[in-house]
Amino acid sequence: MIRLGTRTPFALTTLVASLVMAGAAQAAVTDDDIANDQATPDDVVTNGMGWRGQRFSPLETLNSDNVERLQPAWAFSLGGEKQRGQESQPMVKDGVMYITGSYSRVYAVDARTGEELWQYEARLPQGIMPCCDVINRGVALYEDLVIFGTLDARLVALNKDTGKVVWRQKVAEYEEGYSISAAPLIVKGKLITGVAGGEFGVVGRISAYDPTNGEPLWTRPTVEGHMGYVYEDGEAIENGITGGEAGKTWPGEMWKNGGAAPWLGGFYDPEIDKLLIGTGNPAPWNSHLRPGDNLYSSSRLAIDPDDGSISWHFQTTPHDGWDFDGVNELISFDYEEGGEVVKAAATADRNGFFYVLDRTDGDFIRGFPFVDEITWASGLDDNGRPLYNDERRPGDPREGGGEGESVFVAPSFLGGKNWMPMAYSQDTGYFYVPSNEWGMDIWNEEVAYKQGAAYLGAGFTIKPLNEDYVGVLRAIDPRTGETVWRYNNYAPLWGGVMATAGNLVFTGNPEGYLMAFDARSGEKLYEFNTGSGIVGTPITWEMDGEQYVSVMSGWGGAVPLWGGEIGKRVKDFNQGAMLWTFRLPGQAASEGLVSR
Repeated sequence: MIRLGTRTPFALTTLVASLVMAGAAQAAVTDDDIANDQATPDDVVTNGMGWRGQRFSPLETLNSDNVERLQPAWAFSLGGEKQRGQESQPMVKDGVMYITGSYSRVYAVDARTGEELWQYEARLPQGIMPCCDVINRGVALYEDLVIFGTLDARLVALNKDTGKVVWRQKVAEYEEGYSISAAPLIVKGKLITGVAGGEFGVVGRISAYDPTNGEPLWTRPTVEGHMGYVYEDGEAIENGITGGEAGKTWPGEMWKNGGAAPWLGGFYDPEIDKLLIGTGNPAPWNSHLRPGDNLYSSSRLAIDPDDGSISWHFQTTPHDGWDFDGVNELISFDYEEGGEVVKAAATADRNGFFYVLDRTDGDFIRGFPFVDEITWASGLDDNGRPLYNDERRPGDPREGGGEGESVFVAPSFLGGKNWMPMAYSQDTGYFYVPSNEWGMDIWNEEVAYKQGAAYLGAGFTIKPLNEDYVGVLRAIDPRTGETVWRYNNYAPLWGGVMATAGNLVFTGNPEGYLMAFDARSGEKLYEFNTGSGIVGTPITWEMDGEQYVSVMSGWGGAVPLWGGEIGKRVKDFNQGAMLWTFRLPGQAASEGLVSR
């Protein structure tokens, strides 16, 4: 379903649409555009503002000296009644911005005026089974296409100028519990996507498609024992790489419905020519049913983009019994130590530990807590494996008449950090991590797999650890483990972070504020209330000599779904669906000097 120009007068709509459709100043997105995205701030054509996902911009016109004068340039409403969580990262190319909205919608917006150019709304079936709100995190741009995943586990490619469907491809069966919520990734002319659905006992997989027509190229299951395939002339051929034997780290036939969904997607490191992608929780949550490490759940994987083979893996929570997942982004960065450059990658895990790995082989370099309280483990060993506190694993329900002993665990299953992306500053060398301080009472229950039904085997109640805050934005030095500064927020943080060469860090909070901080000191320099909670990720780009900042506003996502003590903190927040864009007034922009 496509609608053109619904928020402009008819005559203007027709003019704008005709100019766009004629290709005026609308260049195709090339492989070089994607590879060089971080270094070309006049557009944003990758999720993560660059292949590596650092979310760092070299722009410095807007900086810590003048950000207090930042003003709204325009705001665009997604309209309708579908105002759920808005987690999309905007994309910008040649003066057009592309966003997704809840319920699998896509919009093209004039980046100068905020006028809608076209809208596409997927026709979703009644039986979709998204775990954690009906969100979507963005599109991929390639050639003349805007490509995104839907809640019924399809990929849809739209013409970037008209919004008309070019091709559709079913990735998995939504009736089994599969869905797609993450933005796809374009690497070496391939379209890469993961799937969601671990709470329904699906088998996680990462797949590659031809972005021009949707034809499959390869697929890589992320549960040990399942076979991967490459496709030739439309036929699936076993590539002989299973990544382990069936049942080796799973008991019996539990691997057949093992979860491990790579629902957040991932990034790409061109130096090592590997996709860096995380996997979700093993299924079911009740760990007593599946003794063993349960590979490749709750892990980070380095995957060959040419055939899907796994080059190395690092499992953050072997035998996960708390739904800690392992999907959080793994971000490449370099640092010097002992006079040599270390090619590293870092991740802030839901389990509360921050990990620094050698990205060339996955070896553990260091790890440390980045939240205030961790109870399920006492630390990490020399290989990065957790040292479990066995009394903090919920009890076996087979020993308790159908319900196991309840235990209190911190962090909660929503994590020390969840999906919301952190940023890395090439100037400061710090990671800026949106985190939360909460715990949970958790207990196990008996459960059996049934296709399309929830496959948890656990119950829980989430609780804040402090009266005056849950969310904490942290600046973390990955070389030392030091938290350089922190900003406490009353409600949980659920939106992404961006850093810039202007000595700024941007993020938003559920209270509705877009905020900017001094990247070195943590001083809050700016805030603007957008009218609804921010759970999206800000971007910045340059157009006509001016620097802009854009962010999606619209409260939702997983946090308000779980109720309890956390629900009381957010129950009065209003939903919304707005795209906000900001810039400096002319004089402030001309004075754009950076304090170092």
